[in-house]
Amino acid sequence: MDFLRSIMLVKSVENLKSQAEASGLRRALTGTDVVLIGTGEIIGAGIFVITGTAAANHAGPAIILSFIISGVICAFAGLCYSEMAAAVPVSGSAYTFTYATVGELVAWMIGWDLMLEYLVGAAAVAVGWSGYLVKFLKECGVKSDEHWVEAPWDFSDEDGFKSTGSYINLPAVAIALGVTVVLCLGIRQSAWVNHAAVAIKVTVILIFLCATFSYINPDNWTPFIPEPHNGKDYGFKGVLRASTMVFFAYIGFDAVSTCAQEVKNPARDMPIGILGSLGVCTVLYILVSMNLTGIAPYETLNSASPLADAVANLGMTWLRILIALGAVAGLSSVILVSLLAQPRIFSAMAQDGLLPPSFGKIHPRYKTPVLPTLVSGCFCAVAAGLLPINVLGDLTSAGTLFAFFLVCLSVTVLRFTRPDLERPFRVPLGPFVIPILGAATSMGLIVTTGWPTVLRLLIWMALGLVVYFAYGMRHSVLRTGKKPEGLESPVEEEKPVLESA
Repeated sequence: MDFLRSIMLVKSVENLKSQAEASGLRRALTGTDVVLIGTGEIIGAGIFVITGTAAANHAGPAIILSFIISGVICAFAGLCYSEMAAAVPVSGSAYTFTYATVGELVAWMIGWDLMLEYLVGAAAVAVGWSGYLVKFLKECGVKSDEHWVEAPWDFSDEDGFKSTGSYINLPAVAIALGVTVVLCLGIRQSAWVNHAAVAIKVTVILIFLCATFSYINPDNWTPFIPEPHNGKDYGFKGVLRASTMVFFAYIGFDAVSTCAQEVKNPARDMPIGILGSLGVCTVLYILVSMNLTGIAPYETLNSASPLADAVANLGMTWLRILIALGAVAGLSSVILVSLLAQPRIFSAMAQDGLLPPSFGKIHPRYKTPVLPTLVSGCFCAVAAGLLPINVLGDLTSAGTLFAFFLVCLSVTVLRFTRPDLERPFRVPLGPFVIPILGAATSMGLIVTTGWPTVLRLLIWMALGLVVYFAYGMRHSVLRTGKKPEGLESPVEEEKPVLESA
């Protein structure tokens, strides 16, 4: 019992709130602002890359249903994030929320698991970026050697890993390392840069929808849900498998919760921002998937640049170039945001004593967490250069779904362990219906990724537990009351809290 209490120690919510008030951050964001931020974070590699692969290999035209299923599951998780963000309205991620509400072990598991969302996710985006760059260069008359622009291995559930004859995906490695260097040097993202990236991505999508509408052939939607054939699982099982893959397209909405401390009215605006951005993106995704499977047979969409390839087959070279340019610009910002976020999580975990102090140190000149940024960038570059996009996409989705699973359960647990906590926003239908539905559907989609992906996730989480019990538990600031050596905390050192969740 003492051991259980020790790993469920929580930070003080009241202490976090007082630190937030003293931080000096101005509450200036409205619900509309948060919707735009969420839309900018969500739209990325999922719509430009994963849609074609999921339709070609699993769902066919029913990829539309896959997006709807994923959107509903994200809405369940979004409601749970909203309650967390309103109850603990401080800057941070799910790691911060759970550490302050459920306990250290669950917080560690989420922090470790988020590496799959940010690092492996960034690698998947880098592979998509490479595909669109190669297409753009080809239109400009520059032909790339296939040995240097594709991963050396491909993967299928039937055959496992097999050699492609290529050496490495060099453009994917280059963009990952390039962004890492920029982040180490101390980039400052301003609002107009983010808005410009959103404008580029949304404009390209709207142009694609308008320009291809007249080319839709309804025959391409028949059968809507293909029967299994050619050794591939289509049918409803394929729709569910594709739901897991396209779930990758929604990753990023949880990042909206990091701005809770700067929202004017978190109780109202956070749910509006999270659910509003999900709604906008779901509509766009459904329209794009309808057009894409309408202008090209679904079996021809198995590529890292399906939108560009589909319009090229229609003879619309100008649109192919525009899509490639928009994807390269838009995906670059997604990679940057992912590699910007992960080192900050590493740094927060180091400040809490769960990782070595070196991960929390700030470079004296560039004022950035250089070591965790380099580690993140190199990990991303290796994964992007060697692994195929379907493996990266599945693992990213599985990791994110597992984080959502934990957040949904945390909401239910918190209702009973901290009934006194002020909750400006509550998940509808009580502490069981929505959170349990969110947890169950998240876990259900994880299972549909297939045993290889589930096994990789289990191995990764088991490795995380080994690291926690070998290092994090013994050096936890919350448990020892000692600040990590060499780190200066920007706030008053927190005393150990003997309360357990």
